[in-house]
Amino acid sequence: MAADLSQIVKAYDVRGVVPDQWDEPLAELFGAAFAQVTGADAIVIGHDMRPSSPGLSRAFARGATRRGVDVTEIGLCSTDQLYYASGALGLPGAMFTASHNPAQYNGIKMCRAGAAPVGQDTGLAEIRALVEEWQDSGAPEPAGTPGTITRRDTLEDYAAYLRSLVDLTSISRLKVVVDAGNGMGGHTVPTVFAGLPVDLVPMYFELDGTFPNHEANPLDPKNIVDLQQRVREEHADLGIAFDGDADRCFVVDENGDPVSPSAITALVAARELARYGGKGTVIHNLITSRSVPEVVRENGGTPVRTRVGHSFIKAEMARSGAIFGGEHSAHYYFKDFWNADTGMLAALHVLAALGGQDGPLSRLVAAYDRYAGSGEINSTVDDQGARLAAIKAAYQGRDGVDIDELDGLTVSSADWWFNVRPSNTEPLLRLNAEAGDEATMEKIRDEALEIIRG
Repeated sequence: MAADLSQIVKAYDVRGVVPDQWDEPLAELFGAAFAQVTGADAIVIGHDMRPSSPGLSRAFARGATRRGVDVTEIGLCSTDQLYYASGALGLPGAMFTASHNPAQYNGIKMCRAGAAPVGQDTGLAEIRALVEEWQDSGAPEPAGTPGTITRRDTLEDYAAYLRSLVDLTSISRLKVVVDAGNGMGGHTVPTVFAGLPVDLVPMYFELDGTFPNHEANPLDPKNIVDLQQRVREEHADLGIAFDGDADRCFVVDENGDPVSPSAITALVAARELARYGGKGTVIHNLITSRSVPEVVRENGGTPVRTRVGHSFIKAEMARSGAIFGGEHSAHYYFKDFWNADTGMLAALHVLAALGGQDGPLSRLVAAYDRYAGSGEINSTVDDQGARLAAIKAAYQGRDGVDIDELDGLTVSSADWWFNVRPSNTEPLLRLNAEAGDEATMEKIRDEALEIIRG
């Protein structure tokens, strides 16, 4: 029976349970389709530490070589290491990972040469259509001359490139606890941090795609409890947690308290604007704190607000020539990294900022964390459209209240805002609220939730 691709081809990537929803023969068809849609003579492929990743990756490579495309395999890598290879080698790329999903999942993140994103509107729909066609009719005829497969190690080059973008040579020595969550951070961190003025305390660096200690999703508070405790025990300067494919980083301060990704976005934005002479565009999505555009303007930059999602951020960065972009999900995008996201580079910026002054991290980030936020609150609803309409009706026409529908529904006033977005894959509405103080935030949050869940 043909696989149901509607269940595994998402907005930005391929993701599903192996082998129930997809397997190596299907990965081979995806490789052939990727080769055809990109029209490339050569591609680069990497994979994470999941048990199914090497087999799926090699099957994808077979599909591409059957179409006459040469393949460079970089083996075990983080997603941003694959983006580095795509950018540095000028090749389309495919990364086999399911990020923070449980062990039975796997997926493919694809990009064009220079790490340009492949999403529904930029090639993924065409890839899906070809795979669906070939599931019915059989794989396409092989090329007259098959492509070759070569191995290449890019880890040292990736690490050196990142270190060239942030000056850490003169910072004070820092004690840093890093929780890799048994994901790819355990592979990349030792090489990236080598030679830096850092005393590294590693946690869960053993590569294990079954995630024996906790899920590799640092945005879920229960998954950073171990890190918070270790930071306090070690009297460390900070803690850093990476997700499974190590493209996102989450930071805790010297007290073990979580640092808002919006505060990290603002901090890095200020540093990048300084590098660019106090000029430049910075992208932020619409659930990022108001601190971010404020800090950008204070540092001479131009903030640009976008929808949530990496394809929107990357597209706007390319259109506007932005120097940096950040999302509240702890994705950070850099002009100097082919507009791609790299949590590792954001982590190096935090180390440089902290080690370049005398105070603790909690004091440093306080300047960038100015508002009370609710975090994302999910509610299961019967009719997403009807609930959104009810919210709009409740707030429309109120004095001093603005409503926009760039992504879901954003309701804002001078001292508070909230956004409600529908999930693309589940019957959920996602609420994010922020205000100048905790009491106002809670009032606005609860008022919105009453309508959503009413």
